[in-house]
Amino acid sequence: QSILLIAHPITVSPSSFTHSYSLQSTTPTTTPNTNMSILEYNGAAMIAMAGKDCVGIASDRRLGLQAQTVAMDFQKVFKMSDKLYVGLAGLASDVQTVSNNLQYRLGLYELNEERQMSPTVFSHLLSNVLYEKRFGPYFIEPIVAGLDENNKPFLSGSDLIGATVKADDFVVSGTCTGNLYGMCETLYRPNMDADQLFETLAQALLASTDRDALSGWGGIVHIITPQGVITKELKARMD
Repeated sequence: QSILLIAHPITVSPSSFTHSYSLQSTTPTTTPNTNMSILEYNGAAMIAMAGKDCVGIASDRRLGLQAQTVAMDFQKVFKMSDKLYVGLAGLASDVQTVSNNLQYRLGLYELNEERQMSPTVFSHLLSNVLYEKRFGPYFIEPIVAGLDENNKPFLSGSDLIGATVKADDFVVSGTCTGNLYGMCETLYRPNMDADQLFETLAQALLASTDRDALSGWGGIVHIITPQGVITKELKARMD
C-alpha cells in the first residue's frame, strides 16, 4: 500500500519569525515606584529669591531614599564666597561630588586671577562642569544666588546638562517645584529688604514642603547682603 504526498507552496513572511513573550517575574520587588526619576530619589526643595540689594537662598534638610527618611541635616546649599552661594538639588552622591568639584575649580580660579569669582562667571563655570558630563550627566539641577560687583542680585538655574536660565525675581528646584512656583508667585514682592525676604522664603519653603512627601523635615535660609550673610534654620513638620 502506498501513500501519495502532495506538497503545496507556502509563503512565509519575515514577521512570522517574530515572537513576543510576556515574562512575569516572581521575585518580589523592593522599589515602590518603578517610574521614579533618579532626580527625585533623595528628595529636595530649593528656592533662590532677589530682594533690594540682597538675595536669599533656602533649602530643606531631608535626605531620603524615596519614602524612607535617612537624615534631617543633609547639606544642599554651599558657600562659594562671601557673596555667592549655590544650591544643588538631585541625587545626593552627585550633590557632594559637584560641590567638591566646584570648590576645587573656584580655588584654582582665585589662585590664577587673584580675585573672587563673580556670580555670572560662576554660573558659566557651573554650566561647563555639567555640560562636559552630558553623556553621563550629574543628576542635579542647581541654582545660583549671589551679589555682583555692584551688590545687585544675581539668580540663575540650570538643568542637569547645564542649560542655564537667569531670573530677576526667583528660581526654584527640587521635587516640589509646582508648589514652590505657586507659593513664590503668591508671596513675592519686588524690592524686599532682608527681613521681608527671609520671611517670604521661609513661608514659601515651609508651605511647599508640607505638601510634598519627598522633601521637608526642616529648612535653612541664607540671606546675602553687602554687610554679610544671615543664616537661620527652620523647624518644620517631621511626619
